[in-house]
Amino acid sequence: MQMSKLLSDLLADLREPGVLWQAGAIALCILLGWGLARFLRNRYLRQLSGEEGTTGAVRRIGVESFARVLSPLLILGLLALARLLMARYHHINLLNVTLPLFSSFAVIRTAFYLLRRVFARHGPVGAAILTFEKIFALLVWLAVALYILGLWPEIIDYLETTLLPIGRHKVSLANILQAAGSVVVLLMLALWAGAALEERLMGVQSMHSSLRVILARMSRAVLIVVAVLYSLTLMGLDLTVLSVFGGALGVGLGLGLQKIASNYVSGFVILLERSLSIGDMISVDKYSGRVTRINARYTVLQGLDGVETVLPNEMLISGPVQSQSLSSSSVRASTRLTVSYGSDLDVVIPLLEALARDVPRIMETPAPGVSVNKFAADGFELELGFWISDPENGTGGVVSDVNKRIYKKVQSGDIKLTQAGLDPRVIDALLASTATRNSQTVTN
Repeated sequence: MQMSKLLSDLLADLREPGVLWQAGAIALCILLGWGLARFLRNRYLRQLSGEEGTTGAVRRIGVESFARVLSPLLILGLLALARLLMARYHHINLLNVTLPLFSSFAVIRTAFYLLRRVFARHGPVGAAILTFEKIFALLVWLAVALYILGLWPEIIDYLETTLLPIGRHKVSLANILQAAGSVVVLLMLALWAGAALEERLMGVQSMHSSLRVILARMSRAVLIVVAVLYSLTLMGLDLTVLSVFGGALGVGLGLGLQKIASNYVSGFVILLERSLSIGDMISVDKYSGRVTRINARYTVLQGLDGVETVLPNEMLISGPVQSQSLSSSSVRASTRLTVSYGSDLDVVIPLLEALARDVPRIMETPAPGVSVNKFAADGFELELGFWISDPENGTGGVVSDVNKRIYKKVQSGDIKLTQAGLDPRVIDALLASTATRNSQTVTN
């Protein structure tokens, strides 16, 4: 039996001096593989040391993750080379046992890397992924243990001789498992390649953001389709069967999936027309905010309060969309006040324009301006308007800063507001401030 032969040969090698050469070769391969992976890791980390922000942090994490995959792969390659060279001069039974162990280690690390790159690129690793990783690692180590114990050929024979009736044909369990494994592996590779290509495309700042998104989506779709078709050919299925599936899919789209199909088509139309881009400030129906993500089926809108809204793409095509970033990202904001008829407008208007220009986020061009809206019963109603170049950060803070500066001018007496034009809270604040000053004067 293979188990007794493998173990007996290994025990025989342990009694001979040549086993020291095998042990030394294994130790040397481990040190070289680990050292080379660490050297490459440190080299790329030094190149990325100048990159700050989220992009630099993500790239450094990617280098760290790939280094953990590269180390067992390098060790495995060096062990295979050592076994090939030493087979001419020594027994290699110790290497024959060591290779499956490092092969399983490399497979587990590679699978973990692909899983996290595909399903947990921009966030923490979920419990489902961690559970799957544990189950996958257990299955891999179990397969290696069965191989070393010599039970693997018996299991293969059992899987090949166990037939399952599928229609008019009978398929063995081995073929089913092989087909499922090939589909999973090819799909994972396609998703990983699509994610890597999307990350690279999204980093090309010279290309329009909509064009980057659509190229990334189409590339991922093409890779997935190629992976599925190739896996079907590996399974031995006739691709003409897909015509039946295509007909069923067409019926499904016609009966109940037209909304989903419409959203997908609308997503590609939005990206091709470039009517919306990531970072645009838009208002749709009762929702408004900044576009943070454009997917094939939906668009994510983040409001100024941090709440995210998922909008179907069809909603952006069939209804009106108010965009603050289509031709220009600047928006106008304003505040109103009523000054007494005894005020000199030639003094008040330049004063208001000057204090608005001193607010950090207000644009110099177009310059802030004051308009006289009407002659109210209690004074001149003025509107101080100004432009903001970053509406994604909100306009309320800027308006508040302008009102605070106006309030300081009111306190100093440079601007005189009418009693009817004052907000009660402003009157209360003025009275409280006056009372405080008077009490301090009496105390002194």
